[in-house]
Amino acid sequence: MSQQEEFRPANMALCIFAISLGVFMQVLDTTIANVALPTIAGNMGVSFNQGTWVITSFTVCLAIGLPITSWLSRRFGEVQLYVAALLSFIITSFLCGISQNMAEMVFFRALQGLSAAPLFPMSQVLLMSIFPRAKRGMALALIGMVAVVGPIVGPILGGWLTYNYSWPWIFFINIPVGIFSIVVISAQFKNRPQQKTKPKLDVIGLASMALGVGALQIVLDKGNDLDWFANNWIIGGAVFAAIMLTFMVIWELTDDHPAINLRLFLNRNFCIGTILLTLGYGGFFSLNLILPQWLQTQMGYTALWAGLAAAPMGVLPLLMSPFLGKFGSRLDMRWLAGGSFVVIGISCYWRTLFNLEVDFTTIALIQLFMGIGIGLFFMPMTTILMADLNGPDIADGASLSTFIRTLGASFSSSLTAWIWARNSSAHHSVLSENISQYNPIVSPQLQNPSTASLMSFNETVTSQGLMLSTIDLFMMLTVLFFVLTPFVFFTKKAASGH
Repeated sequence: MSQQEEFRPANMALCIFAISLGVFMQVLDTTIANVALPTIAGNMGVSFNQGTWVITSFTVCLAIGLPITSWLSRRFGEVQLYVAALLSFIITSFLCGISQNMAEMVFFRALQGLSAAPLFPMSQVLLMSIFPRAKRGMALALIGMVAVVGPIVGPILGGWLTYNYSWPWIFFINIPVGIFSIVVISAQFKNRPQQKTKPKLDVIGLASMALGVGALQIVLDKGNDLDWFANNWIIGGAVFAAIMLTFMVIWELTDDHPAINLRLFLNRNFCIGTILLTLGYGGFFSLNLILPQWLQTQMGYTALWAGLAAAPMGVLPLLMSPFLGKFGSRLDMRWLAGGSFVVIGISCYWRTLFNLEVDFTTIALIQLFMGIGIGLFFMPMTTILMADLNGPDIADGASLSTFIRTLGASFSSSLTAWIWARNSSAHHSVLSENISQYNPIVSPQLQNPSTASLMSFNETVTSQGLMLSTIDLFMMLTVLFFVLTPFVFFTKKAASGH
C-alpha cells in the first residue's frame, strides 16, 4: 500500500464534506441555470435556443477540460489541482454573475466549465484515497449521492434565487461555498504525501479533441437555425469535426503519452459501463432541461415552483445512497443498474400521458418515483465501469468516463432544444390544417372572425403543438431507457467492495 493510500485526514467527516461541496458546486452549476434560462434569455434579449448556450458553453468546455485533468494531477499534485480548480471556479462564477450581455455570459460560462473540469474526477480520486480499499463502495456512493443532489437542488435553488433576488445570485452563491472548501481541504490534506511527476503533455491530442468537439457542438447548436446540411457552414463544420475527431482517435491510440487513454476501452466493463452511463445521463440531462422549461413556458409556473415540481426526485436517492454504500458489496451491481433504467423508463412513459391540465401533485409524484431509478443509477454504473481499474488507471478512468458523460450531456442539451423546436413547428402545421370553415368544431367561430379570435386560435395551436412536442421527447426517452436495460448484463459481475 502506498503512502497516499495510507494517509487519513485529521477530521475525516469534515474532509469528506468539503470535497463533496466542491463536487456539489460543479454538478449544481450544470443544472442551476436551467430554471433561470427564460429569465436570463429575456433580460439579455435573446431567444430560448440562443439562451441554451448558457448551458452548452459550460458543459462542452467542462468536457474539453477533462482529458487534461489526469496530466495536471500528475504534474502538480491531486490536492493542489483540486484547490486551484476551486479558486478558478469561484473567480469565473463571479464573472458570470456580472455579465452584461449574452456574449460575455457565454464566454465566462466557458471559462467556468474549464475551471470545473478537474472537480469531479479529482474528488473521486481523493475520496477513494482516504477510504480503505474495502470501503471504496462507500466513497462512490457519496459521490453518487452528491451527483444526484446537485440536479435536484439546482432547479429549486436557481428558481428561489431568480424569483426572490436576481439571476446573478445563482453564480454568486458559489463564492462562500468555494472559499470554505478551499480552506478545509488545504488544511486537512496539508501533510498528504504527493507523488509529482513531469509527464509529457499531449498537445496535438488535446488540440484535435478541442477543435473536433467544439466544431461538433457548434454544428448541433446552429444546425436548426441554419437549416442543417442545406447550409455550407454546417456542412463544413461537420466535415471538419469528423476529420479532427478521427485524427484524435488515431493519434491517441498510437501516442506513447496520450491525453485521453482510449486503451481503457479494451476493458469490457469500462467500455460498456461508460457507454451506458453516458447515454443514461444524457437522457436524464435532457429530462432535467426540458421539464422546467415546459412548466414555465406552457404551464405558467414560476422558476421557484418549476424547481419545486422537479425536486421530489432527490428524496429517495438521498435515503438510498447510505444503504447502497454499506450493503452494495453484497449485491450484483448489474441488477441495480438495470433496475434504474426500467424505473426511469416507466417514469418517462407516465409523462407521455401529460396534458395541459396535469396538476402539480401528479408531476411531483412521478418525479418522486423516478428518484428510485436515479438512486440506483450513478453508484452501480460507476462501480461497474471502475471495477477492474487499479493504480494510475483509476484517475485516467475517472477523467475519461466523466469526459464522455459530460460530452453526452452537452450534445443532449443541443439535441433536446432542436427536437423540441422542430417537432413543435411540425405539430403546429398539422394542427393549423384543421382550423377551417369545413371543421364543424371551429366553423362557428370562423363565420365572422375577429383579430382577437384568430390570435386566440393561434395561441391554442402553439400551446398544443409544444405539448405534443414535449410528449414526443418523453416517448423518445422512454424507448432509450428500456433499450439500454439489457446491455447492462453484457458487463461482468462487479461488487462495489472490489
